[in-house]
Amino acid sequence: MNSLQVAALSMALLLPGLCYAQGTTPDSSNQSSQLGAEQAAQMVPARAYLANKLDAKDARPGTQFTANLSQAVQLKNGPKLPRGTELVGTVATDDMQLKGNSKLALRITQAHLKDGTTIPVKATIFGVWGPGSETAQGYNVAAGDEEPNDWTPRMLSVDELDAMSGVDLHSRISGENSGVFVAKKKDNVKISAGSEFALAIAERGKGLQQNTN
Repeated sequence: MNSLQVAALSMALLLPGLCYAQGTTPDSSNQSSQLGAEQAAQMVPARAYLANKLDAKDARPGTQFTANLSQAVQLKNGPKLPRGTELVGTVATDDMQLKGNSKLALRITQAHLKDGTTIPVKATIFGVWGPGSETAQGYNVAAGDEEPNDWTPRMLSVDELDAMSGVDLHSRISGENSGVFVAKKKDNVKISAGSEFALAIAERGKGLQQNTN
C-alpha cells in the first residue's frame, strides 16, 4: 500500500460523513451518492404493512400492490399522511442488475388519502419483517407496528442479507425502485400479507431530483 492509499484510508476512518448504520453502504458512484444525499434530506421515516401477499412467480412488472401506513407521517414541506393511508406501488424490473434465482423489485409511487386525494411519493424500503401480532417482548401491536424505524438521512442504501428467510433486501435512495428482494438459494421470493416495511418517504416534486439513469 503506497502513501496515497494510506492517506485515503486514514481520511475515510476520520470523516464522520462516511459513517453509516450497520447494514448500509454508500452508493457506488459520487454522482449517485450526491443525488441520494439530496433526496434523503427531504425524506422522513415511516412504517407500513403490506395489504396482500406478493409472490415473484405470479407478480409481473406492472402488477399493483398496496401497503398501509401504521402511523401518521408528516412529510417535509408537504401534507400529513394519516394513519391508514394507502401507499400504492407496482412490481418493477431490477434496476441494480442483481444476481439471484428469484427477484422481486417494488416501486411505491403514490399515497391515497381517504378523502380521495392522491399524493405522488418516493419511498425507499430500509427494513422488512414478517407479519406478527406482538413484539419480541410479547407486547401486542397493531399491524405494521412491530419494529421501530431508526432510519436517518445519513442512510443512503441498504444491502441486508437474509432480511427474510433466504431473501436479501437491496435498496438505495438514489434509485427509482423502493427495494429489490433477491433469493440466491431458493427459487422464489414471497412476501406475506401483513409484512412490515420500514420506509424513508417524501412527496415527489418537493426538492426531489429524479434519477434519469
